[in-house]
Amino acid sequence: MPRASALNLTRWLHLAVLVAGLAYAAFAHAEVQLGQLRLSAGEESTRAELQLDAAPGDYRLFSLANPDRLVLDLPGAALADGFRPPAPNGRVIGVRTGSPEAGKLRIVFDLAGAVRPRTRVEGTGRASRLVLEMFRDEAAMAANTPSAVAPATNAPATSAAAAPSPVSGARELLIAIDAGHGGRDPGAIGGGGTYEKTVTLKVARAMAEEIDRHPGMRALLIRDGDVFIPLGDRYQKARDAQADLFISVHADAAQSRQANGASVFVLSTRGASSEAARFLADRENNADLVGGVSLEDKDRSLAAVLLDLSQSATMRVSDEAANHVLDELRSVGKTHKPQVERANFWVLRSPDVPSMLVETGFITNAADERKLNDAGFRRRLAEVVARGVSDYFGSQPPPGTWFAANPSRGSRQHVVARGETLGLIAARHGISLSQLRNANDKRDDVVRVGERLRIPAAPE
Repeated sequence: MPRASALNLTRWLHLAVLVAGLAYAAFAHAEVQLGQLRLSAGEESTRAELQLDAAPGDYRLFSLANPDRLVLDLPGAALADGFRPPAPNGRVIGVRTGSPEAGKLRIVFDLAGAVRPRTRVEGTGRASRLVLEMFRDEAAMAANTPSAVAPATNAPATSAAAAPSPVSGARELLIAIDAGHGGRDPGAIGGGGTYEKTVTLKVARAMAEEIDRHPGMRALLIRDGDVFIPLGDRYQKARDAQADLFISVHADAAQSRQANGASVFVLSTRGASSEAARFLADRENNADLVGGVSLEDKDRSLAAVLLDLSQSATMRVSDEAANHVLDELRSVGKTHKPQVERANFWVLRSPDVPSMLVETGFITNAADERKLNDAGFRRRLAEVVARGVSDYFGSQPPPGTWFAANPSRGSRQHVVARGETLGLIAARHGISLSQLRNANDKRDDVVRVGERLRIPAAPE
């Protein structure tokens, strides 16, 4: 080969190697984008599906105990713009993200108990999915140190034993959910022909599903079909079941078709007085209160004092829980009134079960009627009501319950004081501004004095 041709070939080879090296370096530093994370729950496991725009590299999965968590580290990965963590589902009670070091994405799954994880990668290129399945680990032993899972590339990872849930023996709170009307009582009828009894049942079922997804709570549906239940029997069912909270679900109606927005009601003092008089007059049918206090063997004066104490405590809990729910309802749209309202609703008259009535919107308003007929809106409505209930019990945990046994896993809240900004509040709680925005569904940084903010836990 002529010398000139050999030199040219050598230059071309060097250039090709250089270009290939630069291309490899650029690829190596390119971040894999996590666009979406979905959670789904089955009878045997909870599945997390991570949508990626490229196959993951050597990811690492490990367990943490007390409280139970599963941590997934993705080197060379980052969150895509607009990423939102999913709502709790199945064994997963929360999902957090962070970056423990440059170029590494960490995803923390807060768990309701120990799990046995299994992972696999599906698809290729921009259709890549990292699937993480979490099976209940009944035989897990307590551990206070991380149990590493062998790193894997496109291969399943097996978990070492994780710690069992520290809530053994702690009872769950029972939340009774009552779908208004039913059977021969259709309730209000919207301009589009929507029956209130139909909407309330759909919303109540969605609320029950969301309540059951939250650790430490389970739901009881007072009406789970198109049946008629007398008003007095509704809250009596909650009393008989020794419910911790009763939520009556309705869809408001008004002469003015402009009236719109959700409302939350608690019992008025007038209604409480009426119910107290009935209880004292009908003592043979009201021999016991949920708290275990009997009225039938007490003289009338003592019975009146005991009933007054029970009612006062019940109304205080009702009011505080209702305010938490109303605060959350503001995140899904305009509320009809800025404060919890009081009325003499019969279904709220239980003297020993805290109760509230949620008007999900005005069925006589065309826009509200459309929203109430939308499954996505009903799901969002159910999510925020369940979150409000969980927030309340997280801040005021009843003794002997899951919330009392897990104070660090209950919701934290911050009430905005004069002069505070969203950035200042985030810094004070050791979280990022974007975390605080996402936890409160905020599109801007505006806060108002007295506003309650959810404070998410910072990733480990």
